[in-house]
Amino acid sequence: MTCDGVLTFWIFLFFPLIFNQIASTDGGSLDDLHIGGIFPIAGKGGWQGGQACMPAAKLALDDVNKEKNLLPGYRLILHSNDSECEPGLGASVMYNLLYNKPQKLMLLAGCSTVCTTVAEAAKMWNLIVLCYGASSPALSDRSRFPTLFRTHPSATVHNPTRIKLMKKFGWSRVAILQQAEEVFISTVEDLENRCMEAGIEIVTRQSFLSDPTDAVRNLRRQDARIIVGLFYVVAARRVLCEMYKQQLYGRAYVWFFIGWYEDNWYEVNLENEDISCTVEQMRMAAEGHLTTEALMWNQNNQTTISGMTADGFRLRLNQALKEEGFDISNDRYPEGYQEAPLAYDAVWSVALAFNRSMERLRHRNKTLKEFTYNDKDIADEIYAAMNSTQFLGVSGVVAFSSQGDRIALTQIEQMINGRYEKLGYYDTQLDNLTWLNSERWIGGKVPQDRTIVRRVLRTVSLPLFVCMCTISCCGIVVALALIIFNIWNKHRRVIQSSHPVCNTIMLIGVIICLTSVILLGIDGRFVSPDEYPKVCQARAWLLSTGFTLAYGAMFSKVWRVHRFTTKAKRDPKKKVEPWKLYTMVSGLLSVDLVLLIAWQIFDPLQRILETFPLEDPTSTSDDIKIRPELEHCESEKNSMWLGLVYGYKGLILVFGLFLAYETRSIKVKQINDSRYVGMSIYNVVVLCLITAPVGMVIASQQDASFAFVALAVIFCCFLSMLLIFVPKVIEVIRHPKDKAESKYNPDSGISKEDEERYQKLVTENEELQRLISQKEEKIRLLRQRLVEREAQMKTADTNGCGGPPTVAGGINNGTHPPAVTTTGTSLGVYTSATSSHLPPAASLAITQAAIAVAAMAGVKPPASITACSIDITNTDVTTPLLLEPLHREPSCNSISSSMSPTIAMTVLPSTRCKRDSALQPLIQPEGTSATSDFDSAICLGGSGGYSQLTATTTTRSRAASQSSAFEFSDNYQ
Repeated sequence: MTCDGVLTFWIFLFFPLIFNQIASTDGGSLDDLHIGGIFPIAGKGGWQGGQACMPAAKLALDDVNKEKNLLPGYRLILHSNDSECEPGLGASVMYNLLYNKPQKLMLLAGCSTVCTTVAEAAKMWNLIVLCYGASSPALSDRSRFPTLFRTHPSATVHNPTRIKLMKKFGWSRVAILQQAEEVFISTVEDLENRCMEAGIEIVTRQSFLSDPTDAVRNLRRQDARIIVGLFYVVAARRVLCEMYKQQLYGRAYVWFFIGWYEDNWYEVNLENEDISCTVEQMRMAAEGHLTTEALMWNQNNQTTISGMTADGFRLRLNQALKEEGFDISNDRYPEGYQEAPLAYDAVWSVALAFNRSMERLRHRNKTLKEFTYNDKDIADEIYAAMNSTQFLGVSGVVAFSSQGDRIALTQIEQMINGRYEKLGYYDTQLDNLTWLNSERWIGGKVPQDRTIVRRVLRTVSLPLFVCMCTISCCGIVVALALIIFNIWNKHRRVIQSSHPVCNTIMLIGVIICLTSVILLGIDGRFVSPDEYPKVCQARAWLLSTGFTLAYGAMFSKVWRVHRFTTKAKRDPKKKVEPWKLYTMVSGLLSVDLVLLIAWQIFDPLQRILETFPLEDPTSTSDDIKIRPELEHCESEKNSMWLGLVYGYKGLILVFGLFLAYETRSIKVKQINDSRYVGMSIYNVVVLCLITAPVGMVIASQQDASFAFVALAVIFCCFLSMLLIFVPKVIEVIRHPKDKAESKYNPDSGISKEDEERYQKLVTENEELQRLISQKEEKIRLLRQRLVEREAQMKTADTNGCGGPPTVAGGINNGTHPPAVTTTGTSLGVYTSATSSHLPPAASLAITQAAIAVAAMAGVKPPASITACSIDITNTDVTTPLLLEPLHREPSCNSISSSMSPTIAMTVLPSTRCKRDSALQPLIQPEGTSATSDFDSAICLGGSGGYSQLTATTTTRSRAASQSSAFEFSDNYQ
């Protein structure tokens, strides 16, 4: 074997060994340390921050592995997958990472819901979990998540900042709108506790799952002005669109949004997410909102542990995102861009913790490569190293609290003209607020935390009040003048008959009622709330007593008229006793006093405010609403007391109306103005029955209510004074002296028809008096003639001229009537010597009597009548005067016995005539004697007057006796 061959043999023999040794030596200096990464990238809901955080983590891996003084001999390798921010999918990704080789020393996770699931399970494998994008306050629970750390500050770090801002701007009333996720629920609970400690009221707390429409609408109903919104960016876009629809933006509203959204979050993915608002509308709704976020970018532009500044990291990240296909040049940043520095610093935190752990494990002769999921010692070393890690990263100073939370400053920004402008920083640990005074508010001033509600007391219009007061004062002056007039003229008959004391009582009541009108208009403009109950009580007392005095006086009058006309008809001259009128008024007033005193003692009137819906002011652009209030006088049992008063007054009103109707046409001189009083009562009743219910209906309209009630009271008072006193004033002015007062003055209540009837009665009375005088004169003459006639009759009896004729009818005053006889078809009429010719009326009466007698006797009525004059002064009254036929010259003083039949009538002298005229014709058969078988008589009125003619015919026959009477009742002159 040659030397070359031997050399070759040894080369081939030792080369694999040498190569393996070299490889082993190189592998020892570059041992792989594997960590798992769970990134939310492609999900449709929640936070998809892995889009920017995963490129940032890769940049950090490159920088860590290039750092020679960090993890010497080791290389950090990241194994990752997408969780879509879904806790179930995140758990699946975690299990795949754990159960697939190589062994993982630590887990990186993003999205609070995924971190919650992963951190709660990772303790079973003794794995440390570092979250770069989880802000849920629930993750601060060390008992539940003992191995969790996070470079993303807890969401609760925003709450102290929010409280600080609320105090700065004087907001003490806020509302909360949250998405139904655990991260936001726990944040809201922490915020509520902090608000309670700071004395800030949470007006409402609304939550939603995916659709915020109803929740945003409820915020408007609750008049929320300062609103804290907690939701992921996808939900934030829907909320912003609904804000625009509900007009919950602008100068009157302030929204707090989460600061880790991208700068243009409100402009992107609108079509993909079916947002119904345009980009311009979204910009309008987003203008002016505030954001609070933990500082995720180093603000001082210092060189960090990686040797870069924050600006240098931004440039490298933007370049990496461009390579991923994102349009960074047009400010189209992917989701998670703000949290990218946290992911970058998270990888550096892992490397630093591993580096420190290696040093500690070296003293214990252990390495990180020896870690297994059951090795708690190495896990504790890694936990201790991570807990003590502190460095300056691109997100600022990275340090962890005992709960594993990131300790960081909070940055405050505001959307101004479509861009986020920094307003200041807040150090939670030092309670130090650094303010840049660069805020800009729509409207030029800080919005208010609520609608400023100005309570405005509705009062009666001042011109209306002055007008009503003026009219009332005029009425009071008139009433006082009428009282003076009533007292001054109380001796006048027109005043006395109307009971002046009752009139004075009525006028006093009118004055009190008109005074109450002034009190009805006195409200909070003139008196303080403490004095207002006194005004209420004065109103009730004055209006009630004034009404009772005024109406009671009129009621007592019409009552007495009714009583007088129903029970005093037998004694029309009976006088009305005034004390009865005063007693009735006193009784009504006593009932009023009892009710008012009881009301005052047991349930006094108080000042009650009626509130109305909010109204917009007319003269200001501020966020102010007007809350109108109206004062009312009410008591606890106001309805009961009003029912008693209205019931009592209503009965009196209705009864007064009944009495006024019953006595509408009655006139009594004892109360000469009863008709006008009835008219007043009628008007008062109608107005009261209208005013009471209408006043209760329009009580909430102060001007209308006051005007309606005041005018009703004023009208009642003026109308009552007008009806009752104006006629009296006119009568007194027309007839200054009492003796000259007309008997038909207007106060007597005589109508035109009554006056005409009275004039007619007076005329008839005068005529009757004249006729009585004439009759008395006639009676005197008749009595004188009767005496003369009796003397003649006595003389005739002495001379044997026969007895007096039988008078079969009534006697009537009159002169000697003519004797009439008739035979055949002709009649002759004989008149007395006192009158050569009978008056036409008397002739007609005698003719009618003759015709009637002829008809009774069965004689044909005469065709004509012949008259002659005879002197019957000395005629023998027993001698009948016969009516003779006209075919021969009548002999006025002879009796023809040849007529068959003959109607004979005896003429009586006027002295024997009594009240009624008597015509007693006799039907005399031929050949008989008139004086022996028949009696006849006729009397006519004396002095040539023929007032009544009565004919009575008596027929005697052998067979039977018949009697018939004919009366002619006409007046003759």
